[in-house]
Amino acid sequence: MVDPNALVVRGEDAERVPLPHGGGFRLLADASGTGGALGANTLALGEGADGARPHFHAVSHELFYVTEGAVDFLLDGDPVTVGEGGLVVVPPRMPHAFGAAPGTTAELLAVLTPGVERFGYFRALGRIQHGLEPFDGLLPEQDRYDVHFVPTAGPWR
Repeated sequence: MVDPNALVVRGEDAERVPLPHGGGFRLLADASGTGGALGANTLALGEGADGARPHFHAVSHELFYVTEGAVDFLLDGDPVTVGEGGLVVVPPRMPHAFGAAPGTTAELLAVLTPGVERFGYFRALGRIQHGLEPFDGLLPEQDRYDVHFVPTAGPWR
């Protein structure tokens, strides 16, 4: 029998949030399921698709592990590409953005620690990407989800 303090999420049980480029989120763990220790999801990105516009987390570290393809990151203004098997850890308050490298698809595991209830954020992103809601609807929720968007003059890459 599994200890009731452990969290086990089988792949077939994880909620999926599809994105229009053919990829999507797989929601694995929210803060409520880990006693606030972490939140975790996977993200599959279509060829050259953006994963996140420039933003930072005021409280949490974010870990990215690239499981397939290659991902372009912008870390405090510095571009870096990380391929399959690579790891990026972004400290609190560091502006960052990421997306599948041009000409490639990508998959990555993202872990936020300490955890924040963010499943609602990923669901909202899915609706925004499908044109069902405006992006501006997320702006009042930046503190709630610990996702603080950084103003940019244009595309980040």
